[in-house]
Amino acid sequence: MSKVGIMVQVGRASEETADSKTLSTNSIMLKHYIFFTRNVMPQPGAAHLVHAANSADGMANLGYPSLLIHLSKEPSALNLTNLLRPFQPQAPSEELINLYNLRGKLKVAALPTPKLKSTSKLLKKATHPSTLIAKYYFPIHIRPAAQIVHSRDWNFVESAIKCGVPAIYEHHHHEEKQFDPEIVQNPLLQVAVTVADSVRESMIQNGLPADKIVKLHSGFNSVFLNRQPEQAATWRKQLLTNEQYLVVYAGALLPFKGVDLLLDVAQQLTHAHFAFAGGDETQVTAYKQLAIEKQLRNVTFLGHLSHTSLPGLLQAADVLAHPHCSGPASTFTSPLKLFDYLASGTPIVATEITSLVEFKSCNAIAGWCEPDNPDSFARCIQQVLETYPRKSEGYSHMIDYVQQFSWENRAAKLLSYVKDSMRPVLLQ
Repeated sequence: MSKVGIMVQVGRASEETADSKTLSTNSIMLKHYIFFTRNVMPQPGAAHLVHAANSADGMANLGYPSLLIHLSKEPSALNLTNLLRPFQPQAPSEELINLYNLRGKLKVAALPTPKLKSTSKLLKKATHPSTLIAKYYFPIHIRPAAQIVHSRDWNFVESAIKCGVPAIYEHHHHEEKQFDPEIVQNPLLQVAVTVADSVRESMIQNGLPADKIVKLHSGFNSVFLNRQPEQAATWRKQLLTNEQYLVVYAGALLPFKGVDLLLDVAQQLTHAHFAFAGGDETQVTAYKQLAIEKQLRNVTFLGHLSHTSLPGLLQAADVLAHPHCSGPASTFTSPLKLFDYLASGTPIVATEITSLVEFKSCNAIAGWCEPDNPDSFARCIQQVLETYPRKSEGYSHMIDYVQQFSWENRAAKLLSYVKDSMRPVLLQ
């Protein structure tokens, strides 16, 4: 090869190297809205992770550079490569996209979680996720990429503020722990957001300034608005045999959610089939056994369904059941499921629990009844079946009402509480 050819090749190589460095530099310089969860993702059926994924995705869909950080799915051996390069943002996996119905604009980063065989308490403490995040991951690797952070993890929020990064704190449950005055009074803490008035009050009692707390409901993924007539017809054909109506419950298989109560309702309404979507393998097995003991022939437990399968099931139903029981959880449960229900346009029967009564005036819920009463719930379902005939296109007033609760609208409202200088910059 001639000297000229060699020089041209070297020149091209140099240009390619320079371009790569520029891209790498631009990637590092880009400031992100970062949502952090101290959980392994994905995990089917975990409502708090649905919230995390969709909060970050909603911000990305508005055009902000958004990054979801979670712990790695596979615990890694403690090695130099993982320690030197623990933070590598990338496109979400197909598994993550399909489970949470992400739209493709969000980036994700999985932080390695070292798996040690050592019995040294000092080494275990040094490599614990809390220590790694506060002392190493955040100040060295995450901070350069962060314009603002958003998390339900108080330790992460605290680490961000101590490193000079603005923060949004999300808090959904009652706790007795007092908040650090130095952190809550820091101007970098832009807003603390919750989903229930009762939790807001406990946050104030625990030291968070009232003027820094805002209540915003959770959201729903717009996939639930898409009509699925063929999928709905398939579900009805699969589930209905001798029964005339289909009643669907979607959510966690837990007694306080009203699952046991709904089995008692099924005993009364034998002309309806009751389909339960949700729960892990152990819960599904336990409830199948309970149904056998109750000699119920009109119930089906489907297990966890992806966001691609669930909308068709909700649209297939004649009635959607929201039988949440009274008790402590009823004061702060987020209407995450309720919004998915509303988006389907299918008539809903719900119990009058504290966290839902504000929706009574919207007229989008077909039937209300007292909690913890299977007889009342059965009568309410029967009344709704008689007064709200199934519409394959759904009831439009329900669909129109719920659109205000999209994750994108929630993200926009949240940013309205953040100072302009601290908001992430829209992508061009």
